[in-house]
Amino acid sequence: MKRRQFLATLPAAVLAAAGCTDSRSHTQAVYMLVDTSGTYAQESSKAQLIINFLLGSLEAGDSLAVARVQSRSFSEKDIVAKATFDSRPTQATAQKRAFRERIDNSFRSVAGTRYTDITGGLIQGAEFLNEVGAGNKTIIIFSDMQEELDKVTQRDFPINLKGIRIVAVNVVKLKTDNVDPRKYMGRLEAWQKRVENAGAREWRVINNLDRLDAILARG
Repeated sequence: MKRRQFLATLPAAVLAAAGCTDSRSHTQAVYMLVDTSGTYAQESSKAQLIINFLLGSLEAGDSLAVARVQSRSFSEKDIVAKATFDSRPTQATAQKRAFRERIDNSFRSVAGTRYTDITGGLIQGAEFLNEVGAGNKTIIIFSDMQEELDKVTQRDFPINLKGIRIVAVNVVKLKTDNVDPRKYMGRLEAWQKRVENAGAREWRVINNLDRLDAILARG
């Protein structure tokens, strides 16, 4: 029996199981939110260190996007750079070089915005990650985690972060936190509760930038 005739006799489910393994199931996709509001905009140089780490760590087939957290962040216009890295080493190297140049140009002069729409950034990040379809999805939030919205921006509703790791990085303490540390702890606990209720696979806070290896976790 010819191969074409043989395949025609097989059930569709068998063919699907035999030849349709998802090639993206072991890839990483990272969406990094960089807070550029208020005085936290001064921390942007540290964000570039993290981005450089990610560019050095992500492999062929992995995806990376970096977006600003501004007054309203539910917009693709806030994405500074994005790429899915090629399997060809020379092409991937060129992609990463261009990515780094876009980041350097974008963060060379950062003017702090008045408000901080972290929730909008999370929603936009989840959309990006789900569209990419990687097996391991991570949103990195480079912020003090103090969300401040204007009177017309609506973010008080359930969001969907199912299957996504959420990593808050460089969560600096505000002046009010130094006066009453319970405000700092309460802010982190409130965000943990919110992202877990949204279906996030993991919540983690990393303030030691010497431990950036903990940001990425495969499997």
